[in-house]
Amino acid sequence: MVTPTERVRSVDRSSIRVMFDLAEATDRDLVRLEVGEPDFDTPEHVVSAAAEAARAGKTHYTANAGLPEVREAIGETMADRFDVAVSADEVVVTNGGMEALLLAVLSTVGPDEELLIPSPGWPNYWSQAKLADGVPVEVPMPADEGYPLDVERVRDALNDNTAAVMLCSPSNPTGRMYDESAIREVVAAAAEYDAYVIADEVYLGLAYDRDPTGIAALTGYPDHVLTVNSCSKTYAMTGWRVGWLCGPEEIIDEVNKIHESTTSCASSVAQHAALAALTGPQDPVEEMYEAFRERRDYVVERIDDIDGLSCPKPQGAFYAFLDIDMEGSSLDIAKELLTEYGVVLAPGDGFGDAGAGKLRLSFANSLDRLELGFDRIERALEAR
Repeated sequence: MVTPTERVRSVDRSSIRVMFDLAEATDRDLVRLEVGEPDFDTPEHVVSAAAEAARAGKTHYTANAGLPEVREAIGETMADRFDVAVSADEVVVTNGGMEALLLAVLSTVGPDEELLIPSPGWPNYWSQAKLADGVPVEVPMPADEGYPLDVERVRDALNDNTAAVMLCSPSNPTGRMYDESAIREVVAAAAEYDAYVIADEVYLGLAYDRDPTGIAALTGYPDHVLTVNSCSKTYAMTGWRVGWLCGPEEIIDEVNKIHESTTSCASSVAQHAALAALTGPQDPVEEMYEAFRERRDYVVERIDDIDGLSCPKPQGAFYAFLDIDMEGSSLDIAKELLTEYGVVLAPGDGFGDAGAGKLRLSFANSLDRLELGFDRIERALEAR
């Protein structure tokens, strides 16, 4: 019998998707707080731009790196919004931030080399390291301090076999924004080992408590930073699948070779949608941002009022990483909340060992649904 390779079999299924599938198979009124997807529609001017491009016949292959005007717009956006200076030649447009991350990992992590992952962290980092035949190394951040970027823990994990360090700020799943001084120290420490930092900044447009500045702009070693971003979260464009990877031109040239062998190029129509999103009216983006910040404030207040529930205050993104006073593993608790109380959350141990016993709540949902979800969580805690 033909079997998959060990590389493929070594990859674990995301517990987020486990809960998603369980919820999909349930014929009940569930409050779905497990998936990180904005509940807003894509802005109308973006949809119109895509439709016009399609009708105009702009439905063919583009250059592997993406349409020049899109890459220019990405460079301008990176500079204007995040202080990261990049030229069009230092940008490759990808099929979502997911592909940008995979291309970054494949381009920096070799067989048996290590990818350091401060945790809790997004499950796909582990999978992508394994697909590169690399070794994912979890570096737990201190839970009692709200999961800040602990420089000493990262520095202790660095060694001659370290190829890259993954930094996600604001964090999925904690919503933590890393201190700028800690970021500078980590990038400098990685550079001492000639290692890259992969900056996952897909949530940087949703920073609530300070100005959003890209990691590449905070360090004296920008050539050691590869930056990932996308239209998905900020512009409510998850299904359009447009992201990008920015970095030194010599790396981006190599990335384009493997991009050719993975997906060739991002959708031409979706790239025209991205161009409209980046260069068009930003009022819809501001409205979504304000809604997310209002929800963040509601979530923090509600958690403070519920006995047996706590979390670090999210500083960005749309996640709260809950410490909940219930018995069992994260997955057991998540399944109980789904089956007994009709609220769906993501198990924390799916984000690394540092997330054991925790749950991730996505507040990318309306205030009414969040209120109902917290009512159900509160009932579960009262029954414990």
